Amino acid sequence: MEMEQYKAQAPIPILRIFDIDAAKAFYVDFLEFKVDWEHQFEEGYPLYLQISAGACILHLSEHHGDCTPGAALRIGVQGIRELQQRLLNKNYKYAKPGLEEMPWGMLELRVGDPFGNRLIFFEESGIE
Repeated sequence: MEMEQYKAQAPIPILRIFDIDAAKAFYVDFLEFKVDWEHQFEEGYPLYLQISAGACILHLSEHHGDCTPGAALRIGVQGIRELQQRLLNKNYKYAKPGLEEMPWGMLELRVGDPFGNRLIFFEESGIE
């Protein structure tokens, strides 16, 4: 009898952060993710939280050893031009993301977080 393959779900990346205020300013205020939940063993301990925007779920961790700064994530979106305009209108001091049309048929918007992680938002551009 053949074994049935298990049903994997989409992975949830863990990104290293070092300053919760800077993380929330970037991910919540600038990129418009919402905080789903936060966990801290007690006051003065590292914070671990889940944020989301639509179906995109990320975990942010202040815990040493959870992950290494410098990750790159690709996040598919619809309405990338509108997203870019919303981000530009926020006049965020540390990022003025542009759009790049890639030769493989996608529009990409790249932005780095305050901790060295890179987020690449992309949408099919329809070019051939």
